[in-house]
Amino acid sequence: MRLLNDVLAELTARHADSPAVGDSGRVLTYRELADAATAFGTAIDSWWRSDGAANRAAEHGGRARAGICAANSAGYVVAYAGLLRAGMVPFLLDPALGAHELAAVTADCGIDLYVSDRTLPPGLPGAVITEIGGMRVTAMPARPPRPELLDTTEVCRFTSGSTGSPRCIEFSGAAVLGAALSWREATGLGAGERVLCFAGLFNGLAFNTSLLATFLAGASLWVPSGLPSSGHVVRFLREIEPTRLTGFPALYESLLRRDQSVPELAGLRSALSSAAPLSPRTAAELRRRHGLAVCDYYGVAEAGPLTYDPDPAPGRGLGYPLPGVEFAFGAPGHSDTSVRVRSRSMGSRYLNAAGLLESRLDAEGFYLTGDEGLIEDGRLVLRGRTGKGINIGGRKIDPVEVQEALRRCGAADALVLATVKKNGDPVLVALVDGVQGATERELRARCLGLLAAHKVPERIFTVPRLPRGGAGKPRLGAAQALVADLIQQHENDALRERPGTHRAERPTATPEAEPSFRHTTPPQPNRGELDARIPAAPPAHRRTRRRSE
Repeated sequence: MRLLNDVLAELTARHADSPAVGDSGRVLTYRELADAATAFGTAIDSWWRSDGAANRAAEHGGRARAGICAANSAGYVVAYAGLLRAGMVPFLLDPALGAHELAAVTADCGIDLYVSDRTLPPGLPGAVITEIGGMRVTAMPARPPRPELLDTTEVCRFTSGSTGSPRCIEFSGAAVLGAALSWREATGLGAGERVLCFAGLFNGLAFNTSLLATFLAGASLWVPSGLPSSGHVVRFLREIEPTRLTGFPALYESLLRRDQSVPELAGLRSALSSAAPLSPRTAAELRRRHGLAVCDYYGVAEAGPLTYDPDPAPGRGLGYPLPGVEFAFGAPGHSDTSVRVRSRSMGSRYLNAAGLLESRLDAEGFYLTGDEGLIEDGRLVLRGRTGKGINIGGRKIDPVEVQEALRRCGAADALVLATVKKNGDPVLVALVDGVQGATERELRARCLGLLAAHKVPERIFTVPRLPRGGAGKPRLGAAQALVADLIQQHENDALRERPGTHRAERPTATPEAEPSFRHTTPPQPNRGELDARIPAAPPAHRRTRRRSE
């Protein structure tokens, strides 16, 4: 299947002289993007078929599987389009993945090669390295057998790993195109607009709303790399004068830390966030200080983008269902508010977890999201999660995975949880016992060899024993209080080290205690001839169903 390549070729010809993609170093027109993608695709195909790589490809069988592990840039977009041009299947990976996670994904998914903007972590058995289009290209040794891709699969993306190792989701070209068309239609994205995207292109927020959707409209996409500090964001607001801004909550929180006003925000038609809803305080302050209303888009990795609100406001939910999206509530064995969804952008299956995604689909093709919610006044409102993942700064973290890493780093036992800083931001912390001779800094350094940096606890406290009940289950109330007291104790110690200061200590909580704790729990564009490429979508738009157990 070459649907996405054909669509990109058609779009780059249609909007040839308009700016397509830019970063801090260059801007490419649609024609220049097409030429660069063709050159990249030709070069990587030639390299892959030479110097013995073809023998590895023959051993692996099927289309080459190419992991992209890089920060946002115009070069990322060129590489993505070039891989499609070469008939390869792009696997879009978080560049923050640690060596252990990347090695596991490589083995589980049978990835043939990596395209990266950096040296791959040590421990990956990459053999042949070259450079194409400013990107490093590294071949992986053949390790047959490996799971077969579906014939319809054109792109693979990954879950966040909130329930263990990242799951690799296979997407058809029709699903990817369906997501982009739905987004363009719902948001009124048009030619001449400028989309400034600070979310990583590997993530669904950027991939579904800011990549192909922008090109379908003939708009331009700006993808600066680097952390979205307020200075960095304001620089691009001034230089690009975007009409749309896409980023995680940390971006918007950084804008509030500026003392000065940001008049450039007034030119935005839309500001988009995802992964974790903005706190009510942040949303209210953005409105008060900058007149900025941020839409908390709702999407699911397995089902694509699902909602949008053209007139967002705090406390009004996550927006209206997109065209082709249908929500239902309740499922056998689950509560009446369990959120189920189907869309025209559904993933096909998990490549590295056979049968798991299919097990979460009902007979009508609705996917059980793990969220609890309902529709109020046409908008989706979430009430919580059925699972126990931790959300830190918009990234979902599986505490079991982190606990296992801590044990591999020398802890006899570990408990990972979230607490809240004084400024209200969540932070990941860990309690460990049985550690022999390792400092907190050494434990964190060891974890960085196994986990992505955002999964490594900011603080690791060694305790005599973890607070557990008689059945061996963690007592989270006692654990939260113990962490609070340990943090307070650390602050008191720091104050006592300053001359002329004194602060009374709080008594240290013991695992036996069960104290109270703080719980952190516009017009629609004409689709034109591209519509003919989309399979028939579910007919009911903005419908809801309720199913009894």
